[in-house]
Amino acid sequence: MKRKVKYIIHLDKIDELSLQEKVELKQVTDKFAFRTNDYYNSLINWDDPNDPIRRIVIPTTEELDVWGKLDASNESKYTKVHGLEHKYPDTALLLVTDVCGIYCRFCFRKRLFMNDNDEVARDVSQGLEYIRNHPEINNVLLTGGDPLVLATFKLEKILKALAEVPHVRIVRIGSKMLAVNPFRVLDDPDLLRLFEWFNSLEGKQLYLMNHFNHPRELTEEAKEAVRQVAGTGTIMTNQTPILKGINDETDTLHTLLEELSYIGATPYYVFQCRPTAGNKTYSTRIEDTIDLVERVRSRMSGLGARVRYVMSHETGKIEILGKTDTMIFFRYHRAADPENSGRFMVYRRNPEAHWFDDYTHLIEDYKVETQEEYV
Repeated sequence: MKRKVKYIIHLDKIDELSLQEKVELKQVTDKFAFRTNDYYNSLINWDDPNDPIRRIVIPTTEELDVWGKLDASNESKYTKVHGLEHKYPDTALLLVTDVCGIYCRFCFRKRLFMNDNDEVARDVSQGLEYIRNHPEINNVLLTGGDPLVLATFKLEKILKALAEVPHVRIVRIGSKMLAVNPFRVLDDPDLLRLFEWFNSLEGKQLYLMNHFNHPRELTEEAKEAVRQVAGTGTIMTNQTPILKGINDETDTLHTLLEELSYIGATPYYVFQCRPTAGNKTYSTRIEDTIDLVERVRSRMSGLGARVRYVMSHETGKIEILGKTDTMIFFRYHRAADPENSGRFMVYRRNPEAHWFDDYTHLIEDYKVETQEEYV
């Protein structure tokens, strides 16, 4: 039988919250949108006020602390047409929906869920035309919001349009749906057939970029959804920010990455939590997180240990490489400005830093031309 998941957008509908909590948290949901569902709520230990799944989806008054900004990576700078961003030459990003299965409290695009947002294009024709006219684009990321919120027939229209563009070889779907409502896959054979069809096309490949943030999200239903999607020929990966009180402990992060490796959703990136408005309570210090990531890597095989620790900065994707007693090392993994491509950067350490901009004392900044030069 199909499992009908009930979505919840009002705190009043959550019986596990006290009346006082509902009153206190209303000021948070008045500012930042709220959405969960009964399946995901069932993963919460409601007796634990610091439960990590609760921290992912249930608001806290700490979100009202003044910190960061809504568009922390200045994504609007790279918007070329309505609903499309083009930051790196070979990659286009299509914002196809402004709805998710749940609204993670640490979301870096929470601005999309506000009433005055107009960044998402429900009609993606302009974005598709832009992609057709830019042959350097060989891969497209469908995001939002969560593309798997879309009805399968709507997603099919987008995938078929992209399949007709000869230079588009890869389509990536960024989604947390398998973590928050695996029945979206388990109860929709048409979705699996759509994925299988796309992967059957010569020279085309579909990737599902999952967002599992905590091991407890890896339920039997979620694992089965991963297996079924993988069975369509879709390549499965996972990316997660490092989140204070959720996955910033060695055993927790190790278990998450190991379990993902076991089920074939290869760990891809671990992100520094962006300094988005409302996210202070989730942000970790970079120099502590370096140690966390390295401890976890040291306990994993090469498949899991290849995960990269990065920041999605306005200027590009910056990999956080390591530190000494006095210095910290970064490299542009992807750069918006070609002049920064591969640039290696050394800064004086700042133990309180939460973002790249917190490092202000540049010691040495050069572009690595060869491996020999680096050595």
